[in-house]
Amino acid sequence: MTVDTAPARVFIRSDFVVFGICAAAVGLAAVTRYANVPSVLAFAVAGGAVAALASLVGRSVEQLGDRFGAGATGVLQGALGNLPELFIGFFSLKAGLVAVVQSAIIGSILSNILLVLGLSFLAGGLKHGTQRFNSERARTTMVLMVLATAALVLPSLASYVHTPAEPHEKSLSVFVAIILLVVFALSLPASLRRSAAAAANDVHMEPPRWPVWVAVGLLALASGSAALVSDWFVYALEPAIDAMGISQAFAGLVIVAIAGNAIENVIGIKLAYKNQSDYALSVIINSPLQIALVLAPALVLLSLFTATTLTLVFAPMLIMAVAVTVIAVAFIVFDGESTWLEGATLVALYTIIASVFWWG
Repeated sequence: MTVDTAPARVFIRSDFVVFGICAAAVGLAAVTRYANVPSVLAFAVAGGAVAALASLVGRSVEQLGDRFGAGATGVLQGALGNLPELFIGFFSLKAGLVAVVQSAIIGSILSNILLVLGLSFLAGGLKHGTQRFNSERARTTMVLMVLATAALVLPSLASYVHTPAEPHEKSLSVFVAIILLVVFALSLPASLRRSAAAAANDVHMEPPRWPVWVAVGLLALASGSAALVSDWFVYALEPAIDAMGISQAFAGLVIVAIAGNAIENVIGIKLAYKNQSDYALSVIINSPLQIALVLAPALVLLSLFTATTLTLVFAPMLIMAVAVTVIAVAFIVFDGESTWLEGATLVALYTIIASVFWWG
């Protein structure tokens, strides 16, 4: 009897497809950035390159597998998945596009917990009927989302009603941003324990094929390329907005947010369709949580080093949109079950909110 000792393949066909798409997308983005092409085309190509690189970041993190522990890998996936949004936000601040940044922060939260979560409930519910997930973990995540929403609402409310804190909105925003980052740091041990415990109940995933140095190297390359392409994306953003005749609010709330959330948009829906609802919910909800607790505060602090100051005082409609969203999603996930109709409801709410911001 012969034993097959052939080594497992490091790269498979889908890996080469992703590599090829990323290389082609970055190359086209470079051409459209420096060639005399219409701004809308340059904007679309750069956005596609950002989404492609986000996909490569996600695949690199997946290939790290459980080598650093299941919990650490989960946190790493959420953090690096939001890297393109961080780069886009920082370069937008340097360009003075505060409305785009604020809308993109809220839009990233809405697109994940309304559009992506809704589509995952819809896809999973139509195929498998009522799906069940870990309600305790969902409740804990939503409690943190309520805290993050309050951190957006209260500074904004203080400005709207002209309280004595209004003239100090910059200092207040920095203080609240630091508090949110501290809360995120305090939540990490519990998140890691929950992720590690949940891993034991998850469906067996494909074991990693890439050596650690390959995964880390491609992760670094994809992240660095994402920073470069994000600069090109923002460069084409303002003229593209003018050419398309849309508002900065809509561009940030819908277009920038969806481009920056490409990983969760694909992975979450696919997991729900495969009836891995617990894992799908974790991937989808943890991303907006990190946006609220990490990305927004980080951009507030980074704006101190740019000519444009970002505060946590948002437009009233943005605050209302995120408050209504968090309340609606909390009601749906607290029972630990989801149906296709609940998914359709979330998608409908996202569509209504997006249409409201079409004109600004």
